[in-house]
Parts: sequence; C-alpha cells; structure tokens
Amino acid sequence: MKFLALVTVVSWRIFFVTMSARVKPDAPPDTVLTAAEINALDCIDAARAIPRLGRRALADDLLPIAMLGGYLARSRDPPPGNMVVWRGLARLHDITVGITIGAAPRYG
Repeated sequence: MKFLALVTVVSWRIFFVTMSARVKPDAPPDTVLTAAEINALDCIDAARAIPRLGRRALADDLLPIAMLGGYLARSRDPPPGNMVVWRGLARLHDITVGITIGAAPRYG
C-alpha cells in the first residue's frame, strides 16, 4: 500500500506537468516546478551554444525536460508524452541534486 501511494503521487505529478503545459502554456513554470528545478534548467540552458534564457513560460520549460528524457523535438513529432516527461523529470532531479551538492560550502 505504501509503494502504491508513492507511485500514485509521482505519476500524478508527471501527468500534471504534462497536461498543464498543454492546457495553459503561458503559465509561469513555478506553478508546477520547484525553484531548484527551474535553476537547474537555467544552468543547462546557459551551457548551450545558443541559450534560451529569455523564456519564462511553462510550455518553454517542458521542452527541455522532455529533451532530457529523449524527446527529439523534430517538426513532425507529436507533443511530448508522459513517459518522456517522466524520464526527463528523473534526469532533472538528478541534475538538481548534483547542482545542490556542488553549490554547498565545503569545509576542511
């Protein structure tokens, strides 16, 4: 039962992120993403050859998350689905933890 409850919450968040970006693409990204996740997306975007730091909409943040999950973003591709967003959010979480660990002060 505990595992089922955990999986339900995680799957609900993935579905909520995906559908919120489709229904309300102009919403601010902090409605569904944490500040640390937005910071990690900005760090990933700043490392690109042509950064897209001017974005501040949820639909603009969903595309890099989906691309972390393997979405190719070709012109004929359908919008990213739940599986791709799931893989992307898992990688984004790992990157967020790495940035948090790297930014922590070190003593000794």
